[in-house]
Amino acid sequence: MGCSSCATTSNGLPKGCKSNGTCATGGCEKLTVFDWLSNMTLPSGEKPFDIFEIRFKNGRKHFFRNTENLTLCMGDVVATEGSPGHDIGVVSLAGELVKVQMKKRNVTEDSEDVKKIYRKASQRDIDIWQEARDKEQETQRKGREIIGRLGLQMKLSDVEYQGDGKKATFYYTAEARVDFRQLIRDLAGAFSIRVEMKQVGARQEAARLGGIGSCGRELCCSTWLTDFRKVTTSAARYQQLSLNPLKLAGQCGKLKCCLNFELDTYLDALKAFPKQDLVLKTEKGPAVFVKMDIFKSLLWYTYKEERSKWFKITLEQVQEIIELNKNNEKSISLEEYESEIEVVKEVSFEDAVGQDSLTRFDVPKHKKRRNNRNRRKKKPVHANNNQQKKRQNNKQQQPKAENNTQKKPRRNNKNRRRNGNNNGTTNQKK
Repeated sequence: MGCSSCATTSNGLPKGCKSNGTCATGGCEKLTVFDWLSNMTLPSGEKPFDIFEIRFKNGRKHFFRNTENLTLCMGDVVATEGSPGHDIGVVSLAGELVKVQMKKRNVTEDSEDVKKIYRKASQRDIDIWQEARDKEQETQRKGREIIGRLGLQMKLSDVEYQGDGKKATFYYTAEARVDFRQLIRDLAGAFSIRVEMKQVGARQEAARLGGIGSCGRELCCSTWLTDFRKVTTSAARYQQLSLNPLKLAGQCGKLKCCLNFELDTYLDALKAFPKQDLVLKTEKGPAVFVKMDIFKSLLWYTYKEERSKWFKITLEQVQEIIELNKNNEKSISLEEYESEIEVVKEVSFEDAVGQDSLTRFDVPKHKKRRNNRNRRKKKPVHANNNQQKKRQNNKQQQPKAENNTQKKPRRNNKNRRRNGNNNGTTNQKK
């Protein structure tokens, strides 16, 4: 969301205007066109363009003529001509850029599709419009129940009420033709409204509902993509992608539209590459194509008889072999071509800024155990020599009287016990 009311709070929670893309405060709605001519004045004598682009639910836009000469600007809520009744929409674009959008959609100024703007919406019109919008989810739920009861092979994807609440458009998808005449009668009787059924494709359904793609961003079809080109599996083959339907399919179940974005670049790069079914003739035997790296200009070939090993050669070397084969000459073996390729060492950049790795907390920290064995190790020899020298110095500093005293020999504990027992016996005898 681009508006200030849709921003997040300090806690990271969305404030939420709760309009889900309909607040029209600039950059919040789908498929927004920036009016870069809004600050420029028209030349003298030029009248402003009287056709405006009006936006409705889920990015549905139409062009309407300002026949009443109302003063309108982007973001105004207006009442427009409906069929029947009137509808409520928001002005999404005004001025000279409307001409560009009309030319893009092949709509002329005198077309019957360009209807009228009645007035600016009053508060009563807005209240009725909001009440009709609040009933859409319940109408969609009951409509699916009716479809299931009738056993129709169709999927109801969205419901859109008209601004006056007298008409509702039911958008559905179906693989085959569906007879929904009884369905229209049941829906009209259940909701007391005029019912219009409109079939859309799988891509249009995803564009209306919106969502997040595998790239992590909003779907291109619901944000900026307006024309849905056909996407084929050849687009994936040209880009050397594996034909895995789980990876190539989008949320609509069809091939991703982004496969066409870089297709032209790949086609231009592939013009210099040889055909993949071309067999190279070498002295060791014929070699066939395995795979290629387009933007690095590298190709992998292998021998027909020995397919266990692949040989990497450059595009220039392949073209050289092809020219030799055209002259009915065989080239040298692929091993010799591969040995001529210079391997460029990749430069590893260190973190000079001091930023920590994002995965530094993934590895658990283990406490270091103290090794008690180090205490038991013997001290080095030079330490023992120093201690002996200190002892000798202490003995020399002691007085001579102490040196004359004779130390008594130590007795063992056994001798002490014996002497103690003998002394006790003698004393008793005495």
